[in-house]
Amino acid sequence: MDVRGKRVLVVGLGKSGVASATFLQARGAKVTVSDSKSEAQLRQEIPLLLDKGITVETGHHGERTFRDQDMIVVSPGVPFDQPQIEQARKQGIRVIGEIELAALFVAGHVIAITGSNGKTTTTSLCGDIIKAGGERTLVGGNIGTPAISFAEQADADTWSVLEISSFQLETIESFRPEIAAILNITPDHLDRHHTFANYASAKERVFENQSASDYAVLNADNEPCVEIGKRLKSQVLWFSRLHDVRRGAFLRGETIVYRDGKDQEILSVNDMLLKGAHNVENVLAAVCVGMAAGVAPEQIRKAVSQFKAVEHRLEYTATVKGVEYYNDSKATNVDATIKALESFAKGVHLILGGKDKGSPYTVLNDLLHERVKTVYTIGAAASKIEAEVSGVEVVHAETLENAVKLASQKAVKGDVVLLAPACASFDQFQSYEHRGRVFKELVRSMQAREQK
Repeated sequence: MDVRGKRVLVVGLGKSGVASATFLQARGAKVTVSDSKSEAQLRQEIPLLLDKGITVETGHHGERTFRDQDMIVVSPGVPFDQPQIEQARKQGIRVIGEIELAALFVAGHVIAITGSNGKTTTTSLCGDIIKAGGERTLVGGNIGTPAISFAEQADADTWSVLEISSFQLETIESFRPEIAAILNITPDHLDRHHTFANYASAKERVFENQSASDYAVLNADNEPCVEIGKRLKSQVLWFSRLHDVRRGAFLRGETIVYRDGKDQEILSVNDMLLKGAHNVENVLAAVCVGMAAGVAPEQIRKAVSQFKAVEHRLEYTATVKGVEYYNDSKATNVDATIKALESFAKGVHLILGGKDKGSPYTVLNDLLHERVKTVYTIGAAASKIEAEVSGVEVVHAETLENAVKLASQKAVKGDVVLLAPACASFDQFQSYEHRGRVFKELVRSMQAREQK
């Protein structure tokens, strides 16, 4: 695609928006960026863009700004059904997302990982597996490094391993990963997609442009994934923690087995450093991806056995007065919180809350009753959580700092304090990473005081 002289609008100034704008400007496009945030909120991004000759619009989205363009690139955080964007499409203006932009410019092989939970861990692990196979590997997408940033680095032999969100998949046209995985589909982002069917359909689009030579990796224990598998043109590799599969990876006792005509033992779950049943599923999916990419079983085994938990994903932080503290700030939906709770037998002090995403919290109640001593609510969703959870003591903490303080006072030796909020972070924090870092700083400050 030749963008020289083309008028391109980039909507949203997150990481992918800034990366898209600077990439397009460097290729001769006349770039404008538009973000509803104020100039003060974007004080770090604006100087960089202005220095490159990019026009910046802040505080609103001007109607004329959207009309006077040859193409619009939408950041994942911007709803695709926003009125100005819908109007631009009706006028025949091409509207794509950053992932589609990357599809037009990034050379080499692409692996795409999506799902409601486990994306970041599995994407990182897949990256390590492909590297262990001796291939040049880039890891990014929704995981932190925008995919368009790989345009300058990737050649025909490079493997780009990308975490892909449902928001990014809404805007694809030609994006075609050679290997794509949906780890699971459970209710999430219903505030954005409105219905579970819409959300599941967005996830399924990761396979939209695949052919019979490509691979689809799907969770045989997840009913929406099973239904999707019936509709695909690509070769389906299944993974299951609960039963054997026709083709793919499964558990046989404590051993992960890969089946493709014959059974190959890959490794024992006892060799994994990752904690929790959900991480067994992530490893099963990653084994399928590695085998599809041609990585030898012994190289997969080595990569998996050395892989540690990703930051903010059930991350052990410290032990203070015999109480263990875990940061699972990436548990931004109810299903992720369920998976976190399943990793601990009892004695949990659970911090819940943030920006509500439209899912019910009542589904937590059985686990809360079995494993949780106290729930501490924070943020905008606190009142909804307090109205829906039952069978456990609930303390209205308001802030993360107060929640950690109160939990440390109530917890006794052998207990666990777990940040697994089941909510987005944007009411009180810049991101789930910011929330997780604050949690760790609070815990480590407490640990330092204890050690004096």
